[in-house]
Amino acid sequence: MKLIRENMKVREDGKAAELIGYLPDDIFKGEGKGRLRPAVLVIPGGGYAFVSDREKEPVALMFAGRGICAFTLDYSVAPDAVFPQSLCEALLALAFIREHAEEYGIDPANIAICGFSAGGHLAASTACFWNHPIVREAVGDRTKNCRPDKVMLGYPVITSGPKAHEGSFENLLGSRCQDPAVRELVSLEKQVTEDFPPVLIWHTFEDATVPVENSLLFAQALTEHKVPVELHIFPHGSHGLSLGNYLVYPDWKYEDVHESAKWFEHAVDFAFAGSVYSR
Repeated sequence: MKLIRENMKVREDGKAAELIGYLPDDIFKGEGKGRLRPAVLVIPGGGYAFVSDREKEPVALMFAGRGICAFTLDYSVAPDAVFPQSLCEALLALAFIREHAEEYGIDPANIAICGFSAGGHLAASTACFWNHPIVREAVGDRTKNCRPDKVMLGYPVITSGPKAHEGSFENLLGSRCQDPAVRELVSLEKQVTEDFPPVLIWHTFEDATVPVENSLLFAQALTEHKVPVELHIFPHGSHGLSLGNYLVYPDWKYEDVHESAKWFEHAVDFAFAGSVYSR
């Protein structure tokens, strides 16, 4: 496996976000010419206040172990960053991956983004705002390389309405948190268009931190705009399950696996769908 590290810097006077890539070795040694791999950019949660470790490297390594080129982004959070800085960092990361696709053996038309909780809000935002004027200054002429081809969301923060995870929006928006126009902009169920890429979503019914209605509202908006969506609602489980196994919960035994862990197999199928491997 090849490990890469790159910095995604939006402001010259600001801290750079760190992009880490986990690239599986090419065991075919040229024999598999044309069998380019899917890629996925993993965006951890943390309420826009921190970046969750259990939703970062363990998830990327699982994807890499299944032959997918995986990347993680340690993006900027409050109080040092407010909207749209982390969004611009994620878009620059997507552009970097696509611009290096040939070098890394990646299919440039099959680059997904996978976000958890507030990281799900950030992941979905890249599909909403990749060519929006609010990111043009930071992204410049790289806009065409920023759009994700697929979106995967785990218990995502979506709405700024009655079912909002208020802490995420306070951290994301700072002093503009109560500005109705800004809150409307970042309420992502209201930003879906027919141009949105396919989406996979999973959530637990019992999530007491980010209500399941966040995923339901987003899935409804996607279906209304005829965007392909795969939705899994698991009946039990708290917020922040990540992989749902011993890799992310140190007090769990090897045999302990939460029912929601099934999401990962769906995600692998979703990543490979339409690739040369599926033909």
